[in-house]
Amino acid sequence: MSDTQTPEQLVAGLVRLLTVTRDGEDAFSAPQQPGGVGRVFGGQVIAQALQAAQATAPEGLEAHSLHAYFLRGGKEGVDIAYATARDFDGRSFANRRVVASQEGKPILNLTASFQRPEDGLAHDDTTMPDVLPPEELKPDMEQRRAMVERMGDRMSEDQRKFVLRPRPIDMRTNDKLHWMNSEPRPPRAHSWFRTCAPLPDDAALHRAVIAYASDYTLLGTSALPHGLSWMRGELVGASLDHAIWFHRPARADEWLLYATDAPWSGSGRGYNRGRIFNRAGELVASVAQEGMMRKRVKKA
Repeated sequence: MSDTQTPEQLVAGLVRLLTVTRDGEDAFSAPQQPGGVGRVFGGQVIAQALQAAQATAPEGLEAHSLHAYFLRGGKEGVDIAYATARDFDGRSFANRRVVASQEGKPILNLTASFQRPEDGLAHDDTTMPDVLPPEELKPDMEQRRAMVERMGDRMSEDQRKFVLRPRPIDMRTNDKLHWMNSEPRPPRAHSWFRTCAPLPDDAALHRAVIAYASDYTLLGTSALPHGLSWMRGELVGASLDHAIWFHRPARADEWLLYATDAPWSGSGRGYNRGRIFNRAGELVASVAQEGMMRKRVKKA
């Protein structure tokens, strides 16, 4: 991915990345991340699998939840196939099951549930955290550039390229970036995010982008009490599962607050939760994820 792309080009690239191609009635494929290195970003596979499920959903029904299990780490540079099963179609609800595979081996299983919009009993028993607005925060990319300048030769060229790679999601963190700081602190974090340019008026795409962004920062929350970081090579980790509940429509090109917490870690795993709020303070989505989290043992 070129570092000279405009915000509009970056977001157009994200839209292409999350646009699945139908290869059969219930078979899909999706493009690779240009310039991707190493493992495929988990949020990408979740979002593409959700798009495959949405492409087969009955007309008028909208995704309200998804549950996914990561089975193997996906590899950049290898095509991903998405096979969809139409497990249930009812009058109010429907269900789709998606298996993402590379080279004939499954890397993710996802189940998505759909509902026809309806009025019903409603309440909100959660309050958006009182944090600085995004306009008063520096973009995370500025902090990334400053870190690279400070660390200099202590980072490899590949690490510098990864940290400085332009991203279509503008994130602004209220707290210190966990992978840049080693002091233990409570397992809570708050970040604003939105795409860096407008998206098309496609509700399914906005849900997919929110699903994509929901994999940012989440697993790192359970590392905060330990003062350890994947970026510094102190931890070995991988997402194990991921769940999202979409509570109300939201635009991914308008600021959303991602408040995460991690009530538990142990047995080589960390459990993380996320709440996503719009600027009006309304809860638009909830997220949960458990991941493998092990302290890296240095070889003698």
